[in-house]
Amino acid sequence: MIPEKVRLVLKRYSLSALEFESGSTPTAEMAAERIGVKVGQIAKSILLRGKDGRFFLVVCAGDRKIVSGKMKRLTGVKCSMASAEETLAVTGYPPGGVSPFALEGVDIFLDESLKEWETVYPAAGNDATGVPVSPAGLQEITGAPFAELTGTVGAEND
Repeated sequence: MIPEKVRLVLKRYSLSALEFESGSTPTAEMAAERIGVKVGQIAKSILLRGKDGRFFLVVCAGDRKIVSGKMKRLTGVKCSMASAEETLAVTGYPPGGVSPFALEGVDIFLDESLKEWETVYPAAGNDATGVPVSPAGLQEITGAPFAELTGTVGAEND
């Protein structure tokens, strides 16, 4: 079930979510397989907690990982991944279904890796959805800046 606040955003921007059976898209790999796209096209949303208590949402290509040094340079604080409980409490969405839409009180950053794709697929608030949207459209909806925050999975980048 797509949360009402996400449905309102989708309607406002004339977007439609792809909906699947519950639990079918909780990871970038599973979402890519289910949607039929490359893993990099999945716009995974990862909530981070700064040492100062602030929360940040990074939306990046599904085949990338956040580089902690880049995040620290951008935010000025060391960050770590938020717990499942914090993620749900702060975003209102469960891990595996975090949507970058309709968030309050969280600084959002879009990773440059998203620009490699014409269409990316963020979740719509649950682990069984994907919303086809351009990176520019994602920026328009979220108001988030693009920043270089990732490296390729398995690489040591900083």
